Amino acid sequence: MKIRFAALLAFALVAQAAAAAAPVVKQPQVDSPRRILFVGNSYLYYNDSLHNHVRRMAIAADPSIEKALQYKSATIGAAPLAHHDVKGLLAPGRLGMKQPYDVVILQGNSGDSLAEARQASYREKVREFSAEIAKTGAKTALYMTHAYVAPNKDASPDMIRKVEDMHVAAGNEVGALVIPVGLAFEEAYRQRPDIVLHKTYDGSHPDLIGTYLAACVVYASLYGKSPVGNTYDYYGKVDKDTAAFLQRVAEQTVKRFFGR
Repeated sequence: MKIRFAALLAFALVAQAAAAAAPVVKQPQVDSPRRILFVGNSYLYYNDSLHNHVRRMAIAADPSIEKALQYKSATIGAAPLAHHDVKGLLAPGRLGMKQPYDVVILQGNSGDSLAEARQASYREKVREFSAEIAKTGAKTALYMTHAYVAPNKDASPDMIRKVEDMHVAAGNEVGALVIPVGLAFEEAYRQRPDIVLHKTYDGSHPDLIGTYLAACVVYASLYGKSPVGNTYDYYGKVDKDTAAFLQRVAEQTVKRFFGR
């Protein structure tokens, strides 16, 4: 009987852990957001800046919203969240914004998940910044970074699980939408092991099509719409077959992650 009870308890704990890894926020918290602030580092500003790609994708899907869209990006190279003055960025009139943002996307350092102290700092700043964001009436979203690959010295098969757990836990704690970019990278590599989403010289930063995939995931997560069939291809720089594949991966990942 004791053995059976122990087994049942172990099963319950495993089930509880699995449930804890699921995002609490499963739908966009703002209907068709118009004013979005991206806060992060080089993962955002590489390849002509992620915010530009997401904006162009949103316009391609609905040209009527172009004039209303105000996307801003505040980035610092290699920065964790602690390096940003989010309260200052949200002040009225900053960055030329006359109205408050609808959504603020927070992206931390790519290595935050690899050490407990860095995880704790990330969670602390998410709590602090989400409180400041809420005061303005905006919603917080967390950008789940992708894992490293070779030749990065910190690349490991389990890194993406650490990244996922950290972001989901932080997002659930403050009621933020988690944008599963890292999971989309994992899925794209699973389906096409020969695809190159990272810069080959460091195995960390996104290559152009990695940024394109990230844009598809951000768009699908924020707007609740499928990127499949979107005509935006960075002015022909992303070939049609690759764009279609990345759009499908983004859709699959977002649906699976949020259970939509």
